[in-house]
Amino acid sequence: MSEKEHGAMKVDVDLVRQLAELLDTTQLTEIEVEDGDRRIRVARKAASVASPAVYHAAAPAAATAPAATSATAALPTAEPAAAEPSLANAVRSPMVGTCYLAAEPGAAPFIAVGKQVQAGDTLLIVEAMKVMNPITAPSAGTVKAILVDNGQPVEFDQPLVVVE
Repeated sequence: MSEKEHGAMKVDVDLVRQLAELLDTTQLTEIEVEDGDRRIRVARKAASVASPAVYHAAAPAAATAPAATSATAALPTAEPAAAEPSLANAVRSPMVGTCYLAAEPGAAPFIAVGKQVQAGDTLLIVEAMKVMNPITAPSAGTVKAILVDNGQPVEFDQPLVVVE
């Protein structure tokens, strides 16, 4: 896979692509795999972490190896939706955790696109360390976009919901 050959490192492109796809499916911004003295890290820019259903775009991933060799794995990208909501009014995650759009499995979601909310209304829940943390609307407005899926892992400062 990545054995040293004539002083250069051979990169397993298939492994890099699999790791990049794993980033897409889990909505993480980076993943690192270590096997003995071999290490592969694949990362994407955190600025475009959003639900593919809203933006239809993926940031390119990069792989790095200990010998300062890097390669770029090209991920398929699509054109952004014509009427993207502004992230200036996005409610962001205050912590790393798992996002839930309803109070319990099978229950109606707290919000829907187009729904009016008041300041303090629960928009969703972020579970962190077995604690359910309600994420509330900072002000009254209309839900313009929900940027996460139910059960999706989220990162600190990740945009979750746009309320305008």
